Amino acid sequence: MTHAMVKGSNIPLSAASVRAELHWSPGTGVPDVDASALLLGADGRVRSDEDFVFYNQPLHPSGLARHCSKSQTPDGLSDGVEIDLSELDAGVDRVVVAASAEAGTFAGVSDLRLLIHDASAGDGSEPVALFEVVPDTGDETALMCGELYRRGDTWKFRALGQGYTSGLIGLATEFGVAVEGNAEHGDDGAGDDRTGDDGAEAVRTGDDGPGDDGPGDLDPGADAGAGAGGDVPHAPSPAPGEAPPMPPLPPAQPVSSVPPAPAWPEPQDQ
Repeated sequence: MTHAMVKGSNIPLSAASVRAELHWSPGTGVPDVDASALLLGADGRVRSDEDFVFYNQPLHPSGLARHCSKSQTPDGLSDGVEIDLSELDAGVDRVVVAASAEAGTFAGVSDLRLLIHDASAGDGSEPVALFEVVPDTGDETALMCGELYRRGDTWKFRALGQGYTSGLIGLATEFGVAVEGNAEHGDDGAGDDRTGDDGAEAVRTGDDGPGDDGPGDLDPGADAGAGAGGDVPHAPSPAPGEAPPMPPLPPAQPVSSVPPAPAWPEPQDQ
């Protein structure tokens, strides 16, 4: 049975491992969409830059969170992440599933949906949950689509739909990912909602903590070819257990302070 989610709703998860898939309809002039995941501690921030899993850092060092290959589906394109919830370190309190639009805003993306699957059920299985993601303004260049979070000894999924006008940089830095040269993305004053993530210039990120191998290069065009049949290639994933260097994120124009993650009230479990 698939649960149709609305913004702010939540369901318990019995699956040990889940696959969160973004689906949308491609077309001429439609921005490409990329899925990513942020593994957050109890303080709501990443413990290191390695907790940010996306297309150019596709495998978490633990091997328990990974970016899936972008592929064509009967109704459009999909991109996603897979998380082994039952094996995650106790220090991971929740996992944010995010989407970012390349060279455009989500006003130009049609039929954006987040599907949560039991990863053990295999391809073609019925999703556990489906959330139709509708941006509030259309100016968003990044979205917190949903989150997987601990509740006692179990995991739950909550539909969010929180938008950011500052692209992948704004979303990542909000959760503590270090972005070099990001001083220009400070608070420029209330009411400044400028958007723009044109991918014209690479921005480097880096983690100065133990095990950091230094930043790498991000090619925003790595997802080029969306709309063609079969998988859309990404950089190859490293072998499990190998932590790839933290690559740069695509740039965004200066915006005002990024809104914090919404504090959705937790409904009483039945």
